[in-house]
Amino acid sequence: MIRWLVGLIGWSLAATSVLAADPVTIGVGYLGVAGTRSTLSLVEQPAENDGVAGARLAIEDNNTTGKFTGQRFTLEERRIKEGEDAVQAATDLAARNGFIIADLPADALLKVADALRERGTLLFNAGAIDERLREADCRANVIHTAPTRAMLADALGQYLVWKKWSRWLLVVGSHDEDKLFADALRRTATRFGAKIVQERTFEDKGGARRTDSGVTQIQRQMPVFTQQAPAYDVLVAADESEVFGAYLPYRTWDPRPVAGSAGLVPRSWDASQDQWGAIQMQNRFIKLNSRRMTPLDMQAWTAVRMIGEATSRTKSGDVGKVTDFIKGPDFSVAAFKGTRLTLRDWNLQLRQPILLVDGRMVVSVSPQEGFLHQVSELDTLGYDRPESKCKLK
Repeated sequence: MIRWLVGLIGWSLAATSVLAADPVTIGVGYLGVAGTRSTLSLVEQPAENDGVAGARLAIEDNNTTGKFTGQRFTLEERRIKEGEDAVQAATDLAARNGFIIADLPADALLKVADALRERGTLLFNAGAIDERLREADCRANVIHTAPTRAMLADALGQYLVWKKWSRWLLVVGSHDEDKLFADALRRTATRFGAKIVQERTFEDKGGARRTDSGVTQIQRQMPVFTQQAPAYDVLVAADESEVFGAYLPYRTWDPRPVAGSAGLVPRSWDASQDQWGAIQMQNRFIKLNSRRMTPLDMQAWTAVRMIGEATSRTKSGDVGKVTDFIKGPDFSVAAFKGTRLTLRDWNLQLRQPILLVDGRMVVSVSPQEGFLHQVSELDTLGYDRPESKCKLK
């Protein structure tokens, strides 16, 4: 009994000492682009705080733990306007923050990463899904919480093949990002044994998208565009530019499901995700922001939580120590996706399950049953180690 009391008193004194000491401040910057991108669906228009809202929630989560570990986390946001220098904005943030969450286009992210390399700032790519950032243009100071196009395409392809919907009609937009997603879908089809029976291109001829293409016109246009196709099981759309994809479901000439950029969509996160304790976090997010959580919110949340997890485990706010731990074999982070997430050490991409959603529910989660891997089934999504061309520098 006496030993127990002595131990309890000792623990109390230690805890009081930690709580009484000045906490170590760990600064996190958030660098994004001003403005929001228009979508075809009015209900999917991104909020002004898309992304950074997830980071703020994670800062709260980190600070809850930080009360007991003697750490305090802060978040500083910076949005760059058209014509502004992303490198200068990032340098300003890095003067006060050892970690930066970035939602930038690929070229801007690379310039920022190269500019901050000598400073030792660790960047988290929460927005760009470009494959080249993890392959030929990979950087040792950039960790990727956003999935790649190949991961998204493989997640979708596994499910379609599992359903035995192996004949695909591929419809591709005319913009560069559409073509990149189409490349990923072609790779997926080859990888998992699907067949693209035909490809069609939907040319963007301008216009106001919604107001210039009323329901009646769309209802006539889409059946004509999709008629006389070879026999297919599913129409797969590559429309990252938000020109036509949302107009395809229920309007194709043949009664077929739609997947890809519309219909059944692969995402890192969705507002309908309710498994593995996700409802609690979804509710906290809604309470803070009066809206639902998006994939970008979740990718930013995960990045900040990775910082919180690593600083807690290392008992340090030193950027170098935290970076080494995140890149090391003992790191993992929980993210309400059924398994703890780890980092691919060859290209610094976060392994993660991908949700397949229909706009109202999570239909399935990939990797699918039966797609095996000698290290992790999550490595069946995207480029595996033997395929990687990344040489971290």
